[in-house]
Amino acid sequence: MTKARTRWPRQRDAEEPAPPDDGTPSLAAVRPTELETCLRACAAHSGKLVAGLDRRRTALAEALRNLLATHAAMEQTPAPAAPAPLLRRTTKAGPAASALVIGDRLMDPLLAVGNKALDCGYEDELKLALLVADTVLTQRTRSRAAWRLRARVLEAMGAEADAVEAYERYLALTDDDGFGIAARIAGLRAGAERQGELLRMLERDCPEAAGFAGGPVTDTWAEGLALHARGDWNRARSRLIGALLAQDRSGAPVPEIQEALAHYLGLALEAGGAPGSGATSRNGNGNGGGDAAHLTELIALYAGQRRSRMRGPVADPTFGGVEWITLGEFRNHIAGKSICLIANSQRVGTGSLGAEIDAYDLVVRFNSYRIDPAATGSRTDIHASIHKHGFNWDQRVHTRLVFGGLAGDWKHSLRTRLVPGAQRYLGDESLRWPLRDIGKVGTDVWPSIPTSGFNMLWLLDHLDVSPRLDLIGFDFYESGAYRLPAAMKMPITSVHEYTSEKAWVMERARSVTDTRISLR
Repeated sequence: MTKARTRWPRQRDAEEPAPPDDGTPSLAAVRPTELETCLRACAAHSGKLVAGLDRRRTALAEALRNLLATHAAMEQTPAPAAPAPLLRRTTKAGPAASALVIGDRLMDPLLAVGNKALDCGYEDELKLALLVADTVLTQRTRSRAAWRLRARVLEAMGAEADAVEAYERYLALTDDDGFGIAARIAGLRAGAERQGELLRMLERDCPEAAGFAGGPVTDTWAEGLALHARGDWNRARSRLIGALLAQDRSGAPVPEIQEALAHYLGLALEAGGAPGSGATSRNGNGNGGGDAAHLTELIALYAGQRRSRMRGPVADPTFGGVEWITLGEFRNHIAGKSICLIANSQRVGTGSLGAEIDAYDLVVRFNSYRIDPAATGSRTDIHASIHKHGFNWDQRVHTRLVFGGLAGDWKHSLRTRLVPGAQRYLGDESLRWPLRDIGKVGTDVWPSIPTSGFNMLWLLDHLDVSPRLDLIGFDFYESGAYRLPAAMKMPITSVHEYTSEKAWVMERARSVTDTRISLR
């Protein structure tokens, strides 16, 4: 017997009063929020976080401390007469006279809080993340990072229609969809369509369910579970479907509808005596849950909407005939060839080494690299990228290595971001996380997360089959970044430790110039 879940579907009944305005931002539209209000909320939330085992909340606590410390330091620093201070009080008369203005120095710490709060996934943290997004968008209506943050928060809250609108605002402000937002929008829409089709099919199959679609969702669902427990599946079915319809019509969050649908389909399988359900037919005909083929169709729709929401539409599930390349095969591919690794730095972008770069046997580029033939060279043989974004995944290369620390997230990114026909070879799981998995270098030896560049360099050095191995423009961002325009506003992440990577490189360098470091 399937046990009733402790979290039942719920809707706000017509006679139930609307919840009080507790300061929670509206989901449908950006709610104007002053920076001072947001900072007070961040300070209050910081006080709630205590030491624990949840690393996500630990990361949020650190981001909150950094934001509040940055703000405090700016408040204590005397404001110069010119140029305008990064954080100032406006001089206009009226209610807005005391409003704080977001400056560039505070922008990144504020967005970091929003992203770390989103990573937590809990209700309170999601509300904080939405507050941060709305605070930024109140003053910077064209902030791509804030629109993307807002969309991701709304999606996590189950407000998909509002999330799609925010994602579209983000796309309207960018030229390069490096985060795969267009596919995300398509996936959410396709998932919503399949979910609607599933619910309409249930309604057609059980006309009597309409009589229960107007009652309280929680009570109707509980009644259905009780009837199911007593073996009366036919009456239970009408109430459970009625509760699902009421939940959908009341605009319940998508995760709650999905949870209820999964529960219902599990009960239907059990009632039908499906293999593996642990039960026999309640009606004695092996068909208590409905026609087996029809039930299979319902389950296929449910699975389809889940897949669409998770990964978006996949035109070619075979990746366009791409061949997986193993660690050993990659070694054979690079053996005996000269290799240069090109940094995404201003030192490369403002230089004139294009012809020299193209003269190497293999050219390796990273993440959101930018091509200017005279400065950077024109050829890319190997593209090494972190799995978290999809910049340049549509550019044709011989080999694409995608790095990622978590196998599940890495596989999901390949499925959602890989462009069929854009690569001949794709690194398999043996090449997923070189420093950790191949080198067995743990966090006790190397605490920080290795960059894509360092993972690639470490791999090539470890294999040690190239007669010439040069790094072009590697100054570890001392000269600034030179990347695709859409990636230029992305902050240089703090999870990497560039000082340690630079020390590792310099210890092994055979020769060093302003533009080139040779390891072989």
